[in-house]
Amino acid sequence: MSEILLLAGDFVEDYEIMVPFQALEMVGHDVDAVCPERGEGETVKTAIHDFRGDQTYLETRGHDFELNAALDDVDPTEYDALVVPGGRAPEYLRTYDEILDVTRHFFEEEKPVAALCHGLQILAAADVLDGRTCTAYPALQSEVEIAGGEWADSVTRDGNLVTGQAWPDHPEWLAEFLDVLGTEIDHGEPVAADD
Repeated sequence: MSEILLLAGDFVEDYEIMVPFQALEMVGHDVDAVCPERGEGETVKTAIHDFRGDQTYLETRGHDFELNAALDDVDPTEYDALVVPGGRAPEYLRTYDEILDVTRHFFEEEKPVAALCHGLQILAAADVLDGRTCTAYPALQSEVEIAGGEWADSVTRDGNLVTGQAWPDHPEWLAEFLDVLGTEIDHGEPVAADD
């Protein structure tokens, strides 16, 4: 299975880090979650975004998400894919040169990348969206287009890049990413625990 790097930071969107991290590990991938200036075993705070009919999302405090690797210790060449969740974290993560360098590596080597919601802010700052069809949280359409991306209104796969608008896209977004990774899941008949 694949070695996957996941970018994290304080107030990363709770569902957008927890669900991909757990789902990818569940099907056998190894996922290392890293954050600048934080080490293995330290935590980042998450934020929960809910959509209740307002002009934008409602944000509440989520959980403490434990990092299982340190950004300073990882070598992006040892990873097969990258996951970039959204929330408020990408807004400041994009100011770290090491985050942008890591992101560029995956595009230069044409490795699979899955980005969701505000995660596209990091991709735009890394200047890797030019000529790519992608999506993000709808309020980021102008940022995507200024960075040279072509906007789409739904989960989009463009070569090795899979993008979605927010956590409600998880089923389709993760399915597309697993397909890009070449993950095969055995859908055999369920067996009762006492059989």
